[in-house]
Amino acid sequence: MGRTPSRKERRDVRRYEGLFILNTAGREEGIKEAIDRITAEITQAGGRVETIQKMDRRSFARVANKKVTSGFYVNFIFEAPPEALAQLRNRFALNEEIFRVMFTLAPPVKAAA
Repeated sequence: MGRTPSRKERRDVRRYEGLFILNTAGREEGIKEAIDRITAEITQAGGRVETIQKMDRRSFARVANKKVTSGFYVNFIFEAPPEALAQLRNRFALNEEIFRVMFTLAPPVKAAA
């Protein structure tokens, strides 16, 4: 059986929301694989993915790169230690499938009444 995390360990894990814009370059078949790789990266960094919300392909209001005019938006809610966030940012910056990524603190989970 697994060890129960201490109170300090539970406090050190924060809940984050990550918005990813995937550069699939017109192909829809690579989205599932890209989401699986992102999930694996978060898990490898010591995190745990709670939910994944596939949003849809959207055209950009301002085109920063003429080769990339739209992206597939995916929202992840996950728990991870704060030091893992810098590691994830660096790893995702090197990934050509990910056009942009933004991390924010996710709102706390409301307890059932």
